[in-house]
Amino acid sequence: MEHSFLFWLLLILAMFAGVAIGFLIARLLPNAAPNRTKRQLDDIQERFDSYQNEVVTHFTCTATMVKKLIKGYQEVQDHLTDGAARLAIDDSTHQRLLATLDFDAQKTILDRLTPPRDYAPKVPNSLGMLDEYYGFKK
Repeated sequence: MEHSFLFWLLLILAMFAGVAIGFLIARLLPNAAPNRTKRQLDDIQERFDSYQNEVVTHFTCTATMVKKLIKGYQEVQDHLTDGAARLAIDDSTHQRLLATLDFDAQKTILDRLTPPRDYAPKVPNSLGMLDEYYGFKK
């Protein structure tokens, strides 16, 4: 009988010790998890801010380069116009050269291109894809 009482006493003490240890671990671990999550969130925010700064820098640099390109294009056009004015033999040659150099009047390749469509073109006298009766037979 003494052994069964001792057995039950040890079992109850072990259970209380387990509950106490579990309670302490549960109190200590949740404090570690939010700190780790906060550090991860701060790291992600820092990387995102860095990425945004890189995007702004990239587009600022691109805009500056495009401005330089446009200025260079304008300088070349002015140089060709001045050369045509100075080097033309007569007035008709001068007018032909200026007409050839009138870049604004000419259609460029970009003007002739059409952007891709994100819809199917509609055939005349037929229902379009957005029509409420499209696909139904009458």
